[in-house]
Amino acid sequence: MGQVILSISALLLGMALIFLGHGMLGTLLPLRMGMADFPPVVVGMVMSAYFIGQVFGVFLGSRLIANVGHVRTFAALASILSAAAIAHPFLFAPLPWGALRLVHGFCLAGLLMCTESWLNERATNEIRGRVLSLYMTTVYLAQGGGQFLLFLGDEHQYTLFIVASILFSLALVPVAVTRVRAPAPIKPSRLRLKELYAVSPLGISGAFASGIILGGFYGLAPYFAQQTGLGFDGAARFMAAAIVGGLLLQWPMGRLSDRFDRRTVFGGLALAVCVISVAFFTLPEGEQAPLLILAAVFGGTLFTLYPLCVAHTNDHVAPGDLVRASGGLIVTYGIGAAIGPVAAAGLISLIGPFGLFIFIGAVALGIAAFTFWRMGQRAAPATEQQGPFQPVPRTTPVASELDPRAE
Repeated sequence: MGQVILSISALLLGMALIFLGHGMLGTLLPLRMGMADFPPVVVGMVMSAYFIGQVFGVFLGSRLIANVGHVRTFAALASILSAAAIAHPFLFAPLPWGALRLVHGFCLAGLLMCTESWLNERATNEIRGRVLSLYMTTVYLAQGGGQFLLFLGDEHQYTLFIVASILFSLALVPVAVTRVRAPAPIKPSRLRLKELYAVSPLGISGAFASGIILGGFYGLAPYFAQQTGLGFDGAARFMAAAIVGGLLLQWPMGRLSDRFDRRTVFGGLALAVCVISVAFFTLPEGEQAPLLILAAVFGGTLFTLYPLCVAHTNDHVAPGDLVRASGGLIVTYGIGAAIGPVAAAGLISLIGPFGLFIFIGAVALGIAAFTFWRMGQRAAPATEQQGPFQPVPRTTPVASELDPRAE
C-alpha cells in the first residue's frame, strides 16, 4: 500500500491543488455577485452553468482523452481552467461568468476522468477501496481547505482570482513530471436512465434529488451566508464546516446502512435534512458557533445521500453492471445539480435568503416520502446480501471503477 500511495502521490497532489482553487472559486463567485447586488435568479443561473458543463464533460471528456492522451488532456484542461479563473474580474457580467462556469465544469470533469483512470490503473484489487477512500478524503479536505484561502486577499480586488489561477497552473507540475504509466483509453458505458429506473427506482430518484439539493446548496449557500450578515469570512467558515462535516459523517452513516435496510437510513437522513433546514430559522442572530456546528451536521446529512443511493442501487444490479449503473447515477445527479441553483434562487427571490433552506427541506421531504412509499412496494434484500457501503465521490463514472464492489 505504501508503494502505491507513493506512486499516486503526484496525482493526489495535483488534485489537491485543483480542489483548493475550485473550492475557493465556487464560494467566491456567489459572494462577489451578492456584493454587486445581482438578483438571486441570476446568481443561480451562473452557478448552475458549472454543473451543465460538468455533464457535458462526462460525455465528451473520454473522447478528448482517447484522441490526445491523458497527459496532454490534463495539461490542456488545467491551462484552460487557469485562464478561465483569472478571466473573471475582466468579464464581470452574468453572461460571461456563466460561460466561464460552463468551461470550468467541463474542464474539471475532464481532469477528474484523467486522474481517476490513472488511480484505477495503479490500484490493485486488494487496496482498491483504500485508494478510493484516500482519493475522496483528499478531494473533500482540499475543497474544504480552499474556503480558508478566501482570507488571503481583499474580496473587492483581483487577488483571489489570481490565487485560483496559480493553483490550477501548479497542478500541472506534479502530473507532468510523474513517471506513472498512462492508463488505457477510457471506454465509458452507462445504463440508460429508463433501464436504471427499472432496476432501482429509488436509486435514480435519490441521485436526482440529491443533485438538486447539493446543487442548490453549493451554488447559493455562500450567497445565503452573505445576505444574512455572516460577511465574507463567515461565509467561508460556513462552507468549510459543511464540507468537512460531509466527509466525517459518511462512514458512520454508511456502516449503519450495512446493518439495516438502506432505505430506512436514507429516508431517515432525508427527514434529518428537513429538520435541520427548519433549525436554521431558530438560531440566534449574530452567533457564529451554533451556525457552524449546525452547518457541519447539515453537510453530513446532505453529502451522505448520494453515496447511499449508489450503495442501494448496487444491491439490486448484477455485479457486471455496477460501473454502468454508477455512470447513469452520476449523469442523473449532474442533471439535478444543474436544476437546483436556479430553482432555489427562484424561491429566494420570493421570500428571502432563508428560501434556500425551505427549498432544500421541501425536496428532502419529497424524496423521504418517495423512499417510504417504495419500502412498501419491494422487500429489502437481507442485510447479509447487501454489499458493503463504500463512500464514493460525485465526480465522474470513472471513479466507480475504483469501487471494490465493481471488481
